[in-house]
Amino acid sequence: MTELAKNNNKQPQLQRSIGFALLVLYGMGTMVGAGFYALSGKVAGIAGLYAPVAFGLAGLLALFSALAFAELSSRLPHAGGSARYVEEAFGKRWFSALVGWLIIVTGVVSAATLMVATISFLNDFIVLPKEPAIVAVTLILGAIAVWGVNQAVGTVVVISIIQIATLLYVVIGTMTMPETPSYEWIEFVPPMESSAWLGIFTAVFLAFYAFIGFEDMVTMAEEVKDVRRTLPRALVVSLVLTALLYIIVSLALVLSIPLDVLAEANTPLAEPIRHHGTWAIAIIGIVSILSVVNSGLVQIVMAARVAYGMADRGYAPAIFSRVNERTKTPWLATILATLVVAILAVSFELTTLANATSVVLLFVFALINMGLWWLKRNPDDDQTGGTFRIPRWIPLIGAVISIAALVFKALTSF
Repeated sequence: MTELAKNNNKQPQLQRSIGFALLVLYGMGTMVGAGFYALSGKVAGIAGLYAPVAFGLAGLLALFSALAFAELSSRLPHAGGSARYVEEAFGKRWFSALVGWLIIVTGVVSAATLMVATISFLNDFIVLPKEPAIVAVTLILGAIAVWGVNQAVGTVVVISIIQIATLLYVVIGTMTMPETPSYEWIEFVPPMESSAWLGIFTAVFLAFYAFIGFEDMVTMAEEVKDVRRTLPRALVVSLVLTALLYIIVSLALVLSIPLDVLAEANTPLAEPIRHHGTWAIAIIGIVSILSVVNSGLVQIVMAARVAYGMADRGYAPAIFSRVNERTKTPWLATILATLVVAILAVSFELTTLANATSVVLLFVFALINMGLWWLKRNPDDDQTGGTFRIPRWIPLIGAVISIAALVFKALTSF
């Protein structure tokens, strides 16, 4: 069903209620999460004192793709996100539909995996029956997503603020440790030897995964105020702020904790605050649970918006485009996404599928970058009214980076 058809049928539309500040915090919430909690120690184990450099470079690499998504979100502000961009770039409806369904599958599989992880983490505090607990948490998140976009985004933002505050608390914790390693600042400057940079770039591609999530922001396009200006700028700002946060936290970690301890720690962010007592460790555990829940909510919201956008373009059943008149959310798409997440979480072993989701996302990144590069072959042809522009060489580099990350994933997985 096209946008024109929906308007003619006078169906309710998604509500534009999200401003710049809220969207930036939502964007940070899509990236800052359990991934960084685990990766911070592994990156330090590989890059050593150069871990902050690795996170900084990873943020720079992610920025190339983020800039491509930013321009496309300004050109084509549509809930279908990547599926809509692929359609515009390559003109193949079947290909756009394939990409859209792949993104939906990655979203629900990721959310299901996160729901299982949530209950696993909760069992460290209170023993719960696994399947009923998974279903209950999933249904609660689905209810929030149906309730309203402000409620869903607000929940993500509140948890994001808690996550950021916790990371800053970890940084403060490193300043109060009774004993810390002693380094000279020059030791944090990488030498020119190739062996050092081999370790750094290996860590960079690992750290790159801590930035995946920004692409989910574009699916909120039809619920953002002044979207052609707000969305692209919020996307870039959220990634830059996340990169700065990662650099600060990783620097604090390597300054205060022996590298071998960081590399072996299951919860590396807990190491700087162990001397504060068991309550401090509990805080990290609780925030880890909230981080996983947050990521699950984002995936449910994203999958529903992509399904809504695909129905809008005729790539999915028209029922997915139905918007609740009171809540202004794609209620049926959200309910179906929630139910699929719950069924997957209680019925299947999802580890292999979850690992494959990052491969699919990197493939989509490469497609989006190449698509924008192709669209920009004649800038004078752009009549979309987009206000955000980047040079044509940026998406080309973004495509190369995405393919390189795919190769790295393949080499490290098999």
